[in-house]
Amino acid sequence: MNKKNTYISIGIAVLLILAIWVMYFFNNKPQQPGLLDEFAKCLTEKGSVMYGAVWCSHCKAEKDRFGSSFQYVNYVECPDNTKLCTDEGIGGFPTWKIGGVLYEGEQGLQKLSELSSCPLPEPETK
Repeated sequence: MNKKNTYISIGIAVLLILAIWVMYFFNNKPQQPGLLDEFAKCLTEKGSVMYGAVWCSHCKAEKDRFGSSFQYVNYVECPDNTKLCTDEGIGGFPTWKIGGVLYEGEQGLQKLSELSSCPLPEPETK
């Protein structure tokens, strides 16, 4: 392969990665602050817990979806609570415990709502 083809291939790969990132970002926009307070409180009232780590990018993405409402989510920082997380069987981050079942990876708001039966707020129409 000559240099020109190599540069073209690298350019295409970069554009593809950028396109995937943009699609991911726009499909996973965080909610506005405070809009999910009742949803977050419901998760906690039902005993749901998110296990994560401050350095985990997937944990950050999950937290960002809640905006300021994440303050109401029962959250365990596993590097600070190693024994608790080990005892719970946490193998990766984030992990949600809902109804006694562990769900590894980002779940997203809709899936969390389905798993917990906590209703999401209705979108505002203008």
